[in-house]
Amino acid sequence: MSTPAVTPSSVTPAAVAAFREQIATLTAGIAGKPLDATLDVWLNEHHGVASASYQQLKAACIQGAAEGWLCKYEGGGLRYGRIFKPADDLHGFSVDVVDMKDVAGPHHVHPEGEIDLIMPLDEGALFDGRPAGWMVTPAGSAHRPTVSNGRALVLYLLPKGLIEFTAAA
Repeated sequence: MSTPAVTPSSVTPAAVAAFREQIATLTAGIAGKPLDATLDVWLNEHHGVASASYQQLKAACIQGAAEGWLCKYEGGGLRYGRIFKPADDLHGFSVDVVDMKDVAGPHHVHPEGEIDLIMPLDEGALFDGRPAGWMVTPAGSAHRPTVSNGRALVLYLLPKGLIEFTAAA
C-alpha cells in the first residue's frame, strides 16, 4: 500500500484542478437527490464501471495517490485524506479518498448519508461486500468500512462533509 515519495515537483496542480472539475461535474448531476437506493442504481447505470466517467475518476485517483495529493495520511493500516472540503462548486459535498487492503476502517455514522465510489486495484477486491462501482448509504447509516479480497481505492462524497466517528458497534 505504499506510494512513492512525494516531492513538490511531483504534485501536479493541473491534475488536482482537473480532478475537482470531474467531481463538480458529477455532483452537479446528483445535487439535491436523496441519498437512497434509487441514486445507487442511477449512479451505477450512468457512471458505472464501464463508463468513461468511472474510468476517468479511477485513473485520477490512482494518479493522485501515486503523486501524494490523495491519501497523504497513514494510520490503522490504511492511507487516507480529505482532498476537498464542502464547497459550492462541489454542490456541498466533501471529497475523501482512502487506500485500503484487507482492512476495516474506523466505525462511523453518516448524518447526511454517504456516496462511495469503489475502485478495486486487485481483481475481486470488495468494499463492504460490494464490487467495483457506486454504493449509496442513507442519512443515519453507520458502518466499519471494510475492504476484503485485496486492495481498493474508495472515494467518499459526504454531504456537508459530515461524518461522526464512533466506538465500534
